[in-house]
Amino acid sequence: MKKNVLILCTGNSCRSIMAEALINAKLGDCVQAQSSGVKASGSVNPNAKALLEKKGYWKDEYHSKVIESVLDTAFDLVVTVCDHAKESCPTFPKAVKTLHMSFDDPSEKALHEYEITLDLIQKELLPLIQKEVC
Repeated sequence: MKKNVLILCTGNSCRSIMAEALINAKLGDCVQAQSSGVKASGSVNPNAKALLEKKGYWKDEYHSKVIESVLDTAFDLVVTVCDHAKESCPTFPKAVKTLHMSFDDPSEKALHEYEITLDLIQKELLPLIQKEVC
């Protein structure tokens, strides 16, 4: 049975979407990842989407979601990927393990910054998630 993992960020437009897609692509045998934002922007960063499409990780189901849409989901792990999300992470109805690993926001930076962030998520976050839930 796959473990449910939530990736939480502020706007749910870039880092959390990239992490969701990467986790589902690389750890999909044991994990089902979703993402959400504590103050969701309502849209996916076009540069993040383009990079995920280029890498073959994008799914049309990925979109920016408000935290309220996932609060009733039973997650095995909640991961915050920015400091603001960690500070304002809501309490989930069921006790859940949380991890925090902050990544710089590549939004409004050069395109290569998105690749750097995606690479860091793969090298630093995926092994932790795999260790925790796979």
